[in-house]
Amino acid sequence: MTAAEMQASPQGKAPAQAGALVISIDAMGGDLGPAATVGGIAKAAHANAELRFIVHGPREQLEPLIAQHGLGDRVDLRHAERVVTMEDKPAQVMRSGKDTSMWSAIESVRAHEADVAVSCGNTGALMAVSMIRLRKIPGVNRPAIASFWPSRGPAGWNVMLDMGADVKADAEDLLTYALMGTSYARNALGLETPRVGLLNVGTEEHKGRAELKEAHELIRNAEAAGGLKFVGFVEGNELAGDRADVIVTDGFTGNVALKTGEGTAKFVSALMKEALTSSLLAKLGALLAMGALKKLQAKVDPRRANGGVFLGLNGTVVKSHGSADATSFAAAIDLAARLAKSGFGAKLAARVASALPSGQDGATGADPAPENSESSQ
Repeated sequence: MTAAEMQASPQGKAPAQAGALVISIDAMGGDLGPAATVGGIAKAAHANAELRFIVHGPREQLEPLIAQHGLGDRVDLRHAERVVTMEDKPAQVMRSGKDTSMWSAIESVRAHEADVAVSCGNTGALMAVSMIRLRKIPGVNRPAIASFWPSRGPAGWNVMLDMGADVKADAEDLLTYALMGTSYARNALGLETPRVGLLNVGTEEHKGRAELKEAHELIRNAEAAGGLKFVGFVEGNELAGDRADVIVTDGFTGNVALKTGEGTAKFVSALMKEALTSSLLAKLGALLAMGALKKLQAKVDPRRANGGVFLGLNGTVVKSHGSADATSFAAAIDLAARLAKSGFGAKLAARVASALPSGQDGATGADPAPENSESSQ
């Protein structure tokens, strides 16, 4: 059942329609402003008739944009006076951010008015607000941010986590990341049996820090219990490979890898552009190879993979890139809609609970509904 079926919008607009997928949007906070986020809403709405939106932000800025895109019958506008900036500290937002668009967007998920929230605002503040308003699911000590990584795997993407929610992770956290990443890969990428790899400085079992060796043992035991498929340690040069579909690491390493990958992609793109325009002959060759080059560009276009998902909370939150344009933001909304439609939150909680001892942190010890079964939809 969607949030729209559980609770009608208090303003009585389109999101109250039974059967709709309701997305809560923080329309402020991105580098390109509300024009990009509302433009992304328009693209997503055009592509998916099921979607309805609760949009949060200053009414005087958003009303004209919503009217410009003809979204009046698809949007419930919630006025929020203030905006969380990229410079705001998470602790500051937690103390005095109740009248911000970010807080309001998360509150709609907490109140079951919306199925999922999407924001391109300050990552640290968004995680902090999400944690205090939605709370962690039983069995999760540290939530994680999961992102897609272009790969040669069967889905064309790998899932990597944590990408920066917490710089630390002990062995139990890494096991939880493996379980959550497996659930995410199944629901977001459609992989029946995702393969999990643990990022390390080598593939040999004797290498790495003590917590990595302990995590290796815990994840291998989880595989033996039927919780996931583990391929062992993987190295950095396998992030885009086809050996693992889910790559588990701590937030410090994951964030460094993400920024390194983004920087390398931009560098290679600039070099290629320079090489293909360096002479008349090079330009002719580029023209002849235009079809292949467009396919390559589409494959590595970061806008197609926009959207890091906060895993381990009682509610789904998708973090769009701060520099997202309308196309990027629409991709984040599409991801959010797919997760909401699949019942991802309940499946993730069941996946984590299945690895807990009976009675621990609210776990019952009962067998969870299979993630791919009709009963879990």
